[in-house]
Amino acid sequence: MTRLAGKVALITGGGTGIGRAIALAFAREGASVAIAGRRLERVKEVAAEIDKQGIRALPLVCDVTRAEEADHAFAETARKFGKVNVLVNNAGTLSVSTVDTISEEDWDRVIAVNLKGPFLMSRSALKEFRKSGGGTIVNIGSVLGLVAMKDRAAYCASKGGVTLLTKAMALDHAHENVRVNCICPSIVETELVSGLFNDSEQGRRLRQSREGTIPLGRFGKPADVAELAVYLASEESSWLTGDAIPLDGGLTAF
Repeated sequence: MTRLAGKVALITGGGTGIGRAIALAFAREGASVAIAGRRLERVKEVAAEIDKQGIRALPLVCDVTRAEEADHAFAETARKFGKVNVLVNNAGTLSVSTVDTISEEDWDRVIAVNLKGPFLMSRSALKEFRKSGGGTIVNIGSVLGLVAMKDRAAYCASKGGVTLLTKAMALDHAHENVRVNCICPSIVETELVSGLFNDSEQGRRLRQSREGTIPLGRFGKPADVAELAVYLASEESSWLTGDAIPLDGGLTAF
């Protein structure tokens, strides 16, 4: 028996990186999967990979910052699969800046994608969860929602909000058999962070310096996050809610 058999999951930011890895891992474990993202060609590619496994997949275009698109994504998922009982809030964006250097427009963009997006998607999810007698939300936060870092003011603020949104929703909806948990990764090898380290000598030194802050000596991989997401979506974690779990190679153990 696969660990997510009978479950239907909607994953935001599912076309690349961590979202793609989670979608593939969920499909491997037997879940039907809706893959939501802004670029249709990317989510179609992931859906095609899943279809090859003999698992049903639905590619969706969805801007998580727009309430009507969140509602539409859940309506389409429920129409195809009959229900939705897992949401993975993975879509995210990054800004390397301080409060002094970031523009108001860029601040609003980071907060909208990283914090407003999980709010809107979770609100839409609850409508479907209630029809199924419960459900599970897995938020992909960040270790920077637990501790701070230089030049990440907006990102820290947004991910800190996700951490406490997770806890608040877990308390508010536990009586409805809804569990909410948050994965807080350190730096993970994705397109989102690839631009931080170019192939120059300076870029290589910067990468080595960042790796040196991680006790296990390497950046995370999308699969590292995906395996924890499978656990949090499965019945194996049925007594776990309201938690923000560092997945950081030991970074916050100091």
